[in-house]
Amino acid sequence: MEDSIKIPMFPLSLFPLPGELVPLHIFEPRYKQLLSDAEMKDVSFGILFNHVMNEKKIGSLVKLESVIKRFSNGETDIIVKCSDLFHLNKLYRTFRDKLYPGGDVTCWKVETTSPVSKPLQQLFKHYLQHFQIHSTNPVHSFFSIANELNLDFEERLRFVCLDDAQKEHFLFSHLNYQTRLLQEAEKSRNIFHLN
Repeated sequence: MEDSIKIPMFPLSLFPLPGELVPLHIFEPRYKQLLSDAEMKDVSFGILFNHVMNEKKIGSLVKLESVIKRFSNGETDIIVKCSDLFHLNKLYRTFRDKLYPGGDVTCWKVETTSPVSKPLQQLFKHYLQHFQIHSTNPVHSFFSIANELNLDFEERLRFVCLDDAQKEHFLFSHLNYQTRLLQEAEKSRNIFHLN
């Protein structure tokens, strides 16, 4: 871990994982200002997961990926991409002379490219085949797999705090469970006939 740095902050009830793309609708004046700074200065900002279950004050460091639509009233639809996670040390009502909040954070420097084991790779490939998805990525990481599993917020918080061996076990369990559900749904479809 590194020393604390000060970044713009966007508290939301969202917890993106590294590598995840997230759509946001920007409408408040302070976050319009943040978007303007993100576009003009190419700055990253934090999405603090604003929820009571986030006792460790974990957030996601994101960067503007693209602007999807600008509305006549100044509102904007954007896509951001999560690049890292952080621990919030202190939250400020405003960031320097800006309208939007800021915070002192310690970035985790998450490793997003470390490959998972071959058995987990195979299980994930099999899981994707249920959706007729053929991944062009021959090697997957913990986060690239986690981002496909629609984990709820509690599961995401638990997952990011695990070591690599525990992450592997967590993903095996989730993939096996999801695969069983898909197989049962497929069996049911074959049993029931619509009239």
